[in-house]
Amino acid sequence: MQPSSPAPSSALPALATRLRSLPPSCGPVRLVAVDGHAGSGKTTFAAALAGELDGAPVVHLDDLATHEQFFDWTGRLEAEVLAPLSRGEAARHRVYDWTTRRFDASREIPPAPVVLVEGVGSGRRALRPHLAHLVWMDLPAAVARARGEARDGPGLAAFWRGWARAEAAHFAADPSRPSADVLIHGASWEMNTFADHPLDHAQ
Repeated sequence: MQPSSPAPSSALPALATRLRSLPPSCGPVRLVAVDGHAGSGKTTFAAALAGELDGAPVVHLDDLATHEQFFDWTGRLEAEVLAPLSRGEAARHRVYDWTTRRFDASREIPPAPVVLVEGVGSGRRALRPHLAHLVWMDLPAAVARARGEARDGPGLAAFWRGWARAEAAHFAADPSRPSADVLIHGASWEMNTFADHPLDHAQ
């Protein structure tokens, strides 16, 4: 069951216009992170934003994480995606299958003017030097989890309990929201901009 999108707002065209105007941050690419709690609507928002950006490629961190490594995907992302893009080359990353529990496919990411990276932790400290912009889906963790559990059904309740603990530990040690350039309200997609708080690449 896919979550429904909020009613269209001015956030998408305004944000797309801003992203196009930014200087490249990873070779010729403007790399943009869409971060937030699991269930906050990152995937849906990133897809809509990509459409507003004329089909910008989207890297999904769920394709790089694994059951054993919820957050230890930084090396894979840097080697398989960021390094080629920084050279102006197409990237090809492995895709993890959450059913078979192995990497058994791959996906190509061209060095487009804007490339989105969506997933929990996409605004982490190690990646911020490569980012042109950091978007935070501003929905409380408990609300986001309830949405995610309703979407996934009772069969994944145990998975969600383990995930929630790992996510809380990650954001306690490496929070993304304080460094966000823009907040997108998860329920309405309205946008709040930190005009005086540009992305802090030093954090």
